[in-house]
Amino acid sequence: MGLKGLLFDKIKKVKTSSKKEIQENLWIKCDKCQEISYKDEIRKNFHACPSCGNHFKISGREKIQIIVDENSFVEIDQNLVSQDPLKFRDSKKYTDRLKAAVKKTKLNNAFISGIGSVNGRSVNIGAFEFSFLGGSMGSVVGEKISRLIESAIVNKNHVVTISCSGGARMQESILSLMQMAKTSAALKRLERSGLAHISILTDPTTGGVTASFAMLGDVIIAEPNALIGFAGPRVIEQTIKQKLPDDFQKSDFLLEHGMVDMVLHRKDWKPTISKMLDFFG
Repeated sequence: MGLKGLLFDKIKKVKTSSKKEIQENLWIKCDKCQEISYKDEIRKNFHACPSCGNHFKISGREKIQIIVDENSFVEIDQNLVSQDPLKFRDSKKYTDRLKAAVKKTKLNNAFISGIGSVNGRSVNIGAFEFSFLGGSMGSVVGEKISRLIESAIVNKNHVVTISCSGGARMQESILSLMQMAKTSAALKRLERSGLAHISILTDPTTGGVTASFAMLGDVIIAEPNALIGFAGPRVIEQTIKQKLPDDFQKSDFLLEHGMVDMVLHRKDWKPTISKMLDFFG
């Protein structure tokens, strides 16, 4: 093959590769209904499938932006970083896991907190970032949640939390478990101040987060088809030696059994929360 033929073949491959890349970036296939939709159409539908309503995974910051007014969110305590007092190591050093998580997410920890507004009404709001070590709650996450609540008391703001977590952070052992009591105590002080906590549970919300502040909302909202529970279904089945229902620990199941107050599509989060804030005064 001559020089001209080689050059033509190379250009052809580049064009084919570019075309394939553009097509893949334009479309997303829903894991639930298998329908293929335009990526932009899914984004406009609050990152949910236009055909079946299945909610795609999004970041904690994106969840906050769905609720607050545009450009109103001001982050607080973003420079708090985890320490390693136990010098913990499993297959990797805990410090190495932290460095990798920081590099991956561009965050210092698994909880984003700050103050924003919902239809002009000031609110303290925070969300978990699952990409940071499974959204696990260690000392810094517990501290940030507590500070968010304390800030709300000072500013006389209601609090909105958006949970997405695998539970307590095992690398911090008892220090992680202490955050369950710490965050719960902070919410008690919020209640005594006459302020409300609106808790939103997204997929998944499990472990020590579920067993503490996440289920202590004055109103508990769940995302459609979210996994919500303490231990996972497989662990429960192995413990009680029984087969669980297919929808066990899913948000609709929990709504039916009185564990959550409502199941809402993301498009309904902001208007519903706005009405709640008006109701709580």
